[in-house]
Amino acid sequence: MEIISFQALGAQVRGYLQDDYDTLAAHKVRPALVICPGGAYRWRSPREKDPPAFEFLSMGWQVFILEYSCTGEAGEYRPLRELAETVRQLRARQEGWHIDRSKIAVLGFSAGGHLAASLGALWNDPVLGLPPESRPDALALCYPVIATKGGFAHGESADWVSGGDEAVRDKLHLWDRVTADFPPTFLWHGGEDASVPPENSLLLAVELRKHGVPFEYHLFGSGAHGISTCTQEVETPDGVCRAWVPLCKGWLNRRFEYTP
Repeated sequence: MEIISFQALGAQVRGYLQDDYDTLAAHKVRPALVICPGGAYRWRSPREKDPPAFEFLSMGWQVFILEYSCTGEAGEYRPLRELAETVRQLRARQEGWHIDRSKIAVLGFSAGGHLAASLGALWNDPVLGLPPESRPDALALCYPVIATKGGFAHGESADWVSGGDEAVRDKLHLWDRVTADFPPTFLWHGGEDASVPPENSLLLAVELRKHGVPFEYHLFGSGAHGISTCTQEVETPDGVCRAWVPLCKGWLNRRFEYTP
């Protein structure tokens, strides 16, 4: 495994690349995954960085972790532009990093899920003018923040990412931003989430279905917020919600027609 790092508009990105052996011809070109950890746009949770990265590294993907801007630096769509630039750079460097440019997914937890979904919704927004190469080919959203206003909103995330600008808060209320151009999406939520109400992912699933976007949605009967890979390693073991990991792996590999 090779560990690399690069910057996306000033944000640090750490990448884990599979070893490339001359004697092994299989999977010379691999899918890639960008991970956006959660933390209410106030911080980036360590339990949602390397533990999930190693899960997906184990199935032969190239995996990257984005340290996007938080707190006072999170306004003016800065995290969104950083994520868009990260995906653009993965496509631009596909040869050197052995990436299939048509198989790039973004996985986000909580506020990181909001960031991932924001790129899915706004990659072609004419006002933002993000590079067209920034569209993810798939999203995986883990107990995501979707609402930035109304009864199901996560107030702290909405406050930080909007920078107090009501127009930004409105644009980042993502139920209203779903179109047929939204990427195929895997969604899951714990039913006992008291921080980000499960309605965030449930109502996103409704919008995806309404617009004909391929998706898979799982609402577990148990499961609190911030449980990441649901193992003892991240200090949030949950035998029920742990199922999201193989379910997500299977869904992504089927979407990309990739055999680990």
